Amino acid sequence: MKKWSMNFRIWHWVNAIVVLGLIGTVLLRKGFLSYKTNAQIILDKLSSIDVSITLDQAKSIAKAIREPMWEWHIILGYALAFLVVYRIVLFFTQSGKRSFQFKELDVHHKIVSAGYIVIYAALFFLSISGLVIHFYQELGLLKDTAHDIKELHEAVYYVILYFVPLHVAGVIMADMKTEKGITSDMINGGKN
Repeated sequence: MKKWSMNFRIWHWVNAIVVLGLIGTVLLRKGFLSYKTNAQIILDKLSSIDVSITLDQAKSIAKAIREPMWEWHIILGYALAFLVVYRIVLFFTQSGKRSFQFKELDVHHKIVSAGYIVIYAALFFLSISGLVIHFYQELGLLKDTAHDIKELHEAVYYVILYFVPLHVAGVIMADMKTEKGITSDMINGGKN
């Protein structure tokens, strides 16, 4: 029997791609596609060819430029919500429970497992809060309430932002030291 089922491995790698895509869209939105920075660039460039617009018009143009990219954030958010539900289903399989068998784990692996619980809770919250933000009008919520949820959504995002490099570094260190083959096990399933 394989250590990690095909379903779990597919979930893991698809989840990794989706989470990296979501992080990428946020970093683009806050960085290269920042409407504040780009609005000023638009104002300056148009001014250099004797075209004048207001700052609000420039912001509107800058937001329109990044809108197609932000659609990807929404699509990936739907995918994350599906993956969170699928992970809950996987928990009821032997492979899916493997990360949470605390009695059989040493202290280090208990801490790692507790970390995964935090990450799963963060992904669950991000999925639910993202859907609530997106559908706040249909849910009958006030714009201020949606804004407050968005603030929490963005704060919890940092948990994931810090987890990803820590996870990659931890897996690389484990693969080089105490758990040789851990990376290939998540690709080929490993042996029990």
